[in-house]
Amino acid sequence: MKIIFNIEPVEQARPRATKTWKGIRLYDPKKVSTYKKQLGMMCKFQYKDKPLTGPLIVSLKFYRQVQSSVSKKERELRLSGIHRPIVKPDTDNYIKSTLDGLNGLLWEDDNQIVKIVAEKYYSDHPRVEIEVEEVNEDGNT
Repeated sequence: MKIIFNIEPVEQARPRATKTWKGIRLYDPKKVSTYKKQLGMMCKFQYKDKPLTGPLIVSLKFYRQVQSSVSKKERELRLSGIHRPIVKPDTDNYIKSTLDGLNGLLWEDDNQIVKIVAEKYYSDHPRVEIEVEEVNEDGNT
């Protein structure tokens, strides 16, 4: 199954902490929290089935905007895929926020994922593309 989320990918940031009368409470920064909520709403709209169970293979493609400070030539190289994003945010931080945002919706829990392939690209249309394959009991997809 393949799902495209037309949303700018957001990296998982370090959790913030606040002191309460019960102790310390950790929470996601607003940008990350908003991303996860929006991703969840988009998922509910596009995927109507129950969350997947069992082992999964997930492929992720993160498309981000080209920085406005680059030349026209460099912009074209980036949009064509010749030059790929090798700048922050790190791919693993994109993965973390996205997988967490889809817990309980696309799959029961992201601990079911036994293989991940993730890539970063530039695009004029920021988005996250996810392909999910279920692994059968015999280990085949």
